[in-house]
Amino acid sequence: MAIPQPDAKSRVPLTRERLLQAAMRLADQGGIEALSMRKLAQELGVEAMSLYNHVANKDDILDSIVDLVVSEMALPELGLDWKTAMRQRATSAHAVLLRHPWAALAIMSRLNVGPAMLRYVDATLGCLRQAGFSIQMTDHAWNAIDSHIYGFTLQELNFPLDAPDYSAAAANYLSRIPAEQYPYLNQLTVQVIEGAYDGLHDFEFGLELLLAGLDRLRDNTSI
Repeated sequence: MAIPQPDAKSRVPLTRERLLQAAMRLADQGGIEALSMRKLAQELGVEAMSLYNHVANKDDILDSIVDLVVSEMALPELGLDWKTAMRQRATSAHAVLLRHPWAALAIMSRLNVGPAMLRYVDATLGCLRQAGFSIQMTDHAWNAIDSHIYGFTLQELNFPLDAPDYSAAAANYLSRIPAEQYPYLNQLTVQVIEGAYDGLHDFEFGLELLLAGLDRLRDNTSI
């Protein structure tokens, strides 16, 4: 009688790092709702109870994979021109959040005090402080930039159309936007249909507006 052999997953020792990487894969594939202790155990080829040797509970897992996501974001480089550093930080964070579609909302809705997040925030504050922002303006500045990053990312992830479909959708809705009733919206829609303008929101445009505005406010220590 043949003795059942353990599968490849069960032969690999279970570690906290391996567990968290598997949890992040599940979240990337199906969102936070797809992540459960049972599904995670199946993914790893282990019994569910063995997970508790490495993590306290699901909240521990969520906090930890959020921190893994943050660790992928570029830290602002101290000593670099602050606008260049903030621009690099923002574009890196936006790209990382698009790779992990569940993460933007998770970061916004949890108290994140993991080591990667603490390094990330401290480096951000340091960059702005070294650029001459007051403590209060530094706090306003990085929160404004992060609001743009997370808000724009959530909008992009949840927009109901892909870029190639936007022009066709605009053509389908043009009859509902008569020029005599909505002259400016009609004009914009026609430009999208004709290909003169893609109509898609631009992450860098909003970011540059923020950086330019913050530059003008930098010396305002009363805020």
